[in-house]
Amino acid sequence: MIEENARVIAVDEPGFAWVDTQRKTACGSCAVSSGCGTSVIAKLFSAKRTQVRVIDPLGVKLGEEVMVGIEESALVRGSLAVYILPLITMLLAALAAQGLWSGAGELPVVFAGLLGLGGGLGLVALYTRRIRRDPRFQPVVVRRLGPPVTPVEGVLAP
Repeated sequence: MIEENARVIAVDEPGFAWVDTQRKTACGSCAVSSGCGTSVIAKLFSAKRTQVRVIDPLGVKLGEEVMVGIEESALVRGSLAVYILPLITMLLAALAAQGLWSGAGELPVVFAGLLGLGGGLGLVALYTRRIRRDPRFQPVVVRRLGPPVTPVEGVLAP
């Protein structure tokens, strides 16, 4: 299970909560990050916070520090769907156009590749709609880390 620290920002319907996590990069744990150009770029784009709806089997309270987790297999399957499926459909469509219209130049191949990419993105949208409420693909509160913190106006809001 892949785990991440989070703070509860809202308690939703029974059994669900909204949490706020801090995006992190690998540069934060690297020994040479202070002298690396990549870490400078990572710092510019990594300070974003993400709000996620999670399954809450523990009954957490607003402001509480928790550990949330998601199964590795769900993350891998989701990543493959988002990154690989559109790429494969784009390449297959471009190869099919190349075979069908080999003497017509590059324009049909490029157009077919774009159509394949769009089709792959459409398949990803169908896949995400299908798994949206599947608990195997949802993050879950694994354990409590700290006591609730008093919410500050505008800080702990979904």
